[in-house]
Amino acid sequence: MRKWRWHLMALAGLLAVALITVFVVGGDQQQPPEPGLRPPENVPRVLVAMGDSTISGEGAGDYEPGTNGENGDWCHRSRNASIHKTGMPDVAATISLACSGASSAQVGLGEAKQYTEPSQAGRLAVLARQQRVVAVVVAVGANDDPSFANSLNSCVEAWFDTGKPACSLSLGQGWQRRIDAMVPKVTKVLGDIKKVMAGAGYQDSDYQLVLQSYASPISPDVLHSLQDLSGCPFRTEDLEWVRNTAVPTLTSGLRKAAQDSGARFLDLSRAGNGREACSSTDPNREWFRRLAVQWTDLRAQERATHALQESFHPNAAGYEQIGRCLGEFLAIGGRSASCLAGPDGNLHAAPTVGS
Repeated sequence: MRKWRWHLMALAGLLAVALITVFVVGGDQQQPPEPGLRPPENVPRVLVAMGDSTISGEGAGDYEPGTNGENGDWCHRSRNASIHKTGMPDVAATISLACSGASSAQVGLGEAKQYTEPSQAGRLAVLARQQRVVAVVVAVGANDDPSFANSLNSCVEAWFDTGKPACSLSLGQGWQRRIDAMVPKVTKVLGDIKKVMAGAGYQDSDYQLVLQSYASPISPDVLHSLQDLSGCPFRTEDLEWVRNTAVPTLTSGLRKAAQDSGARFLDLSRAGNGREACSSTDPNREWFRRLAVQWTDLRAQERATHALQESFHPNAAGYEQIGRCLGEFLAIGGRSASCLAGPDGNLHAAPTVGS
């Protein structure tokens, strides 16, 4: 029994390190646009994704070469990411600049790096002059002051140690302050993106700028038989807090950032309802990963701390559904919409009334 307890505590310690997925934003100083400069013509029309793990495709596997730990790059850009699943017929390519763990400091303009990669906005500045960018879709903010991955990790630690207070108590009191501190950072990122697009000759009407929010990967509807290391080691009160308070509050903050910057807003907060991790006896019916361990990574010291990195992110099916909704949103008008399951069981973009 002691041997198993040692293994469980070792796994808990590894989880504490690996679930902290940092989101970082970088940049450089842009020159003002040349007079009369216009977006490039007679070049491929492309969609671009920027941001953190929830848009890089973390958890969906089939990662682009060079982003699965090679030379320290753990950005985990998946070919199954939502940006590649929009189904839009009038674009030639979908391009992801996103990086798992990225905060606003690396997505925007600046010198910050994430997993060896420089500013995503700086890379967009080059791309926008070479190809015709028709939309930029951004997911950022959770790795700033909310430190959402680290917060989930605190909830897991509370499950392991019954002597600790529930994470809903330890984090809940200051959660709104964290969100309030995040909002101007996300607003700056969106401003940086508009700056580099203007520097490449784009008017605001030449492309769409979309900020998407985050879906709750877990819920209090978890099966009791999976409320442990076999799937979702969280206390019930913490599951309730994540879905009913933490994610909605985060969503409200991101909505404000979109409004302040003039970006469109896609609300994913309820996208996973009924399909969260550990919501079914059949994991193939879920759209989010459960506690996931890449056992082969534990054999190599330089990979071991990333063995749990995919946990509690959308899976390939989840990203496909989010991509479907995103494609619908890009094709319709309105400032905002929510991704909600329709009668067919698939996610669809439901426009916000009055948007």
